[in-house]
Amino acid sequence: MRTELVLDALEHAICSRDERLDGLICHSDAGSQCVAIRYTERLAEIGAAPSIGSVGDPIDHAVAESTIGHYKTELINPQRPWHTPYDVEFAMFENVDWFNNRRLHGEISHRPPAEHEALFYTQQPAPTPGHNSAIRTLH
Repeated sequence: MRTELVLDALEHAICSRDERLDGLICHSDAGSQCVAIRYTERLAEIGAAPSIGSVGDPIDHAVAESTIGHYKTELINPQRPWHTPYDVEFAMFENVDWFNNRRLHGEISHRPPAEHEALFYTQQPAPTPGHNSAIRTLH
């Protein structure tokens, strides 16, 4: 995987997070693109901290495999054949948008994850100047 691809994904995530970036922790694996200087510099620019999982960590691997399995089962295989890489890329963006913004999640009162997160932040006390009252996570 190229560093540019990971940087593009980070920029997309930044745009979708509005102004909730202070104290952000960005989880990734120990792949070369996630420890690249350009990637870590970009995290520093937005005030985010990298959190790199340990090499061979079974928990990280299970989450990654589950996510990849979701895409293969729910998106890639049913819509074959794909004609261009851009078709796959566009479908992935649509799927991520659905997954975060419209999918009803049973563990969070049948609300979409983005709605649940927004509700969480409305229930938090206002942060005091110079103090980060909540650590936020970007997956």
